[in-house]
Amino acid sequence: MEETNQNYLAAEPIGRLMGRYAVPCIISLLVGALYNIVDQIFIANASYLGSYGNAANTVVFPLTVIALAIAVMIGDGCCAFVSLSLGQRAPREAKRSMGSAVVLVILSSAVLTAVYLAFSGPIIAVFGGTVNEETFRYSREYFFWITLGLPFYMFGQALNPVIRADGSPGFAMASTLAGAVTNIILDPVFIFAFRWGMMGAAVATVLGQIVTAALAAWYLCHTKGIKLSKEDFILDGRVVRRTLVLGICSFLSQISLVAAMAAVNNMIRKYGALDPVFGQEQYAQIPMAVVGIVMKFFQVVISVVVGMAAGCIPIAGFNMGAGRKERVRELLTRLLAAEACVGVAALAVVELFPMQLIGIFGAANESAYYTSFAVKAFRVYLCMVVFACINKAAFIFLQAMGEAAASTMLSMVREIVFGVGFALLLPAFFGLDGVLYSMPVSDILTAAISGVVILRTYRQLGGSEQARRRARPAVLAWRGGAAQ
Repeated sequence: MEETNQNYLAAEPIGRLMGRYAVPCIISLLVGALYNIVDQIFIANASYLGSYGNAANTVVFPLTVIALAIAVMIGDGCCAFVSLSLGQRAPREAKRSMGSAVVLVILSSAVLTAVYLAFSGPIIAVFGGTVNEETFRYSREYFFWITLGLPFYMFGQALNPVIRADGSPGFAMASTLAGAVTNIILDPVFIFAFRWGMMGAAVATVLGQIVTAALAAWYLCHTKGIKLSKEDFILDGRVVRRTLVLGICSFLSQISLVAAMAAVNNMIRKYGALDPVFGQEQYAQIPMAVVGIVMKFFQVVISVVVGMAAGCIPIAGFNMGAGRKERVRELLTRLLAAEACVGVAALAVVELFPMQLIGIFGAANESAYYTSFAVKAFRVYLCMVVFACINKAAFIFLQAMGEAAASTMLSMVREIVFGVGFALLLPAFFGLDGVLYSMPVSDILTAAISGVVILRTYRQLGGSEQARRRARPAVLAWRGGAAQ
């Protein structure tokens, strides 16, 4: 059963497969993004927290992304490995990868939690938490409780793509949705009714993450396509290395984003202090709070983009393993077109409705300086969001094809060379506005490189009659099963 139960990936129409796999993945990632965004919305609208709480949320956000980076490296690497293995009719390898992924995420989450608890103060300072005393106090409170939930967060996030690879994208979506709904229900209770402040926002988030992790653990005992045994949970060095290599792009795309956010936060702290308005103590936290909000909106957009691309990983991986390159080429074309449409829609929203967006995050409780800087930040920082969407899709699709080196190179260039480089360089010439310019400049230059890589990929994916003949048994098997 394990050798044939996914043959439909080589035969079913590409558009139908994209809908089946990408939509649940998009919803899962959107719901995952809501964890931090919902916290920030409720924090912003609590008058006793306001922009100080928002700034603290912005400081802690990159630290949760570090945990996510490790989790998705394990989960996405396992997802790609499983899909390629099943396409090559090697179910035993797929089982070993899945079992190893579970062990790896448990060990890594324990280590990261210990490090965060031991060095919380210095870590918060590195990410700009010392902009003023109130922001630092809120950051420490929020960070402590979020850290306690890291093992559950990482387990749920790592198992999500693994569950998709097992052929259950709907369950992956539902498990994440259940956790997010828990968070949304508890946030207003803890923040407004109990007035627990930053602790309340964090505890609501952690309880939601526990729900998602519990559902993921339940699924491991009821897998559909891949039945795990005790031996599969013994770490196999060769399988672990291959899994992590396939997931390294996901890790680097997230961890490099952390480096970019650290650079942005520190440049905001440095050049905000030189600004005639934001250099004043009572307004010092505003730029950090605002840029954090803009990043949260961008996170929503990228959740859709990554969801589309990550949802295509099993489809691309299986067809690459089966030699059906012409189907992978069609999938790439459809994916790039869809990602461009998402980017255009996002661009229209940020350019036409920035006041409405910032209003969601408590602008009514803030000064006019808060609103004016927020409008500028939305319009400038995200003015090249179309390119950002296409770039991200290219990175992930290459990973799905097994092109880990090219995918990693593009991701590193975007986030480290350009993202960190321009965030550090441009403020020296343009002050606080230079931080906002760093995003569009990075996306334009990355798009030029991505274009070259995409064209090369199209040439590599030119379908051949020989590939179609190799895939014919899988197609006939799927059709026979569908007819029954």
